[in-house]
Amino acid sequence: MKKQILLLATIIISTLAMGQVKPAFGIRAGVTSSGMRGDAVDNLGNMLDFTNGMIATSNRQGFFAGGYASIPISSNVSVEPALYYSQKGYEMKGALNLKGVEFLGANAKAKLNSQYIDIPVVVKANFNGFQIFAGPQLSYLVNANLTTTASVLGFNLLNNKMDATNQFNKMDFGFTGGLGYQISRGINVMASYDYGLLKADANRNINSYNQSFKVGIGMGL
Repeated sequence: MKKQILLLATIIISTLAMGQVKPAFGIRAGVTSSGMRGDAVDNLGNMLDFTNGMIATSNRQGFFAGGYASIPISSNVSVEPALYYSQKGYEMKGALNLKGVEFLGANAKAKLNSQYIDIPVVVKANFNGFQIFAGPQLSYLVNANLTTTASVLGFNLLNNKMDATNQFNKMDFGFTGGLGYQISRGINVMASYDYGLLKADANRNINSYNQSFKVGIGMGL
C-alpha cells in the first residue's frame, strides 16, 4: 500500500513542478451506485447465516461530495487530483438469517452501508468541452455498518444495525475513469466507474472487490 500512496504523491508533485499555470479549484457532488465484484455474500459470512442459491445482491445507492484541483499541463490536457466522501456498499435479499434467529426468510434484507474517502488522481483530456479521464484511486474506509430487516405480511419482525467496519479492509487501491462535459466555464458534469483492485475483506482471503459508478456535477471556485 505504501507504493500506491507514493505513486499518487509522485504524480501530484511532478505535475505541480511541470505546470506553468496555477491550478484551478472546484467542488463536485453527485450520486453513486456501488456494489461488489466476486463473492460479495461471503464478506458477511461471519455476521450472517445464509442459504446458498437463495440470495440476490444489488447495488447500494448513495452520494459523493468533495473538492478537486485542475492542473493544466498543456492546452487541452490536465491532471486532476480530488478528495471525495463517498457512500458505497451493497444489498442482499433472500433467505438470510441472523445467527441465533431462525424465523427470517424470503422477505429478509441485509444492507451494507460503507463510507469511504476516495482520492483519485486522473489525467483529463478536453476536446471542445467533451472530456475523457482516467487514473489511479486510493480509498480509505471510514465506517461500515450492516442493517438487517425482515417483514411478514407488512409487519416488521426485525430491524437491526451492527458495526461491520472490522470485517473489511481499511484501504483500497484501484483505477477510475469516465467521461465529462464542460457546460460553461464554471460548471461541468461527469460520469465515472471505480474499479477496486484490493480484496475488500479484512483478511484478504475472499475474492470480492469494490466497484462503483459516480454521476456528478462540478463547479469551479
